[in-house]
Amino acid sequence: MPNDPIRRKSPEHKASNSVAVPGNTQREYAAGWADYELLDAGDGKKLERWGDVVTIRPEIQAHFQPGWSWPDWQARADWEFVELSSTQGTWKKLKPQASEHWQIAYQQLQFGLKLTKFKHLGLFPEQQANWRFIAERVKPGDKLLNLFAYTGAASLVARMNGAEVVHVDSVKQMLDWTHDNMVCSGLTDIQWVLEDALKFAKRELKRGNHYDGIIMDPPAWGLGAKGEKWKLENQLADLIETARGLMNPGAFLVLNTYSPKVDLQDLARAAAPCFAKRQLEIKQLWMQSQTGKALFYGNLLRAMA
Repeated sequence: MPNDPIRRKSPEHKASNSVAVPGNTQREYAAGWADYELLDAGDGKKLERWGDVVTIRPEIQAHFQPGWSWPDWQARADWEFVELSSTQGTWKKLKPQASEHWQIAYQQLQFGLKLTKFKHLGLFPEQQANWRFIAERVKPGDKLLNLFAYTGAASLVARMNGAEVVHVDSVKQMLDWTHDNMVCSGLTDIQWVLEDALKFAKRELKRGNHYDGIIMDPPAWGLGAKGEKWKLENQLADLIETARGLMNPGAFLVLNTYSPKVDLQDLARAAAPCFAKRQLEIKQLWMQSQTGKALFYGNLLRAMA
């Protein structure tokens, strides 16, 4: 399935049937690092620095005034993504020597980036909040399952910290991209699975396999390998229930959602049959720009078995 998330239209959206969200609703902020920075956001766009390359990309959540002027943005940027439809577009080169392929680092990890027609570059930097969480909890020898794994930043963070990683994605190009990132990062022995993530997880459940950590970053919608339709709001409870069955005692689950139809209440409702409130952490994911603009990136569930 294509992992091309649609951003939520409003972080304040609530489900009609209220369910208590464990604890206080919190914002968790991802942090930039030496090779990535959210420079500014506003007027439906975001300005980002990836190593030495600066891009302008559409961002539905940037419904406010930017900190810098549009001429300032264009003077800084190497590339601007121009939307041609709701799902695709093209890149406009703003500097003659702008690179189309380049590499950035996160700690000791290396990620190859490139321009795609879906506006993505090969990394979701807001997931730094989850990379941080994974690094704090993974121990050498732990078994970790990464579903809907895209280009594998979470897989590489877990492997760097000694975990045995099973990396699942239904798109071969994503597995190849992650493999290249693994090799460039000096890592080995990630197990690759080219398959529908939920179907694989259900088979693992039947096989009696268990994990010490499970990461899921499912798309909001898409089509499976055989054309079957996927809508996250219809699969959410099944995803969480299946993941719960795969968890060892003390294991963790990370579920990130970008869907406009899945809010904090929906996460709490879907998780309630599987986890006690004290086992759950449900938050909003944010990142702050250099100019002080706070940008919303979706909702986040973490659970401990």
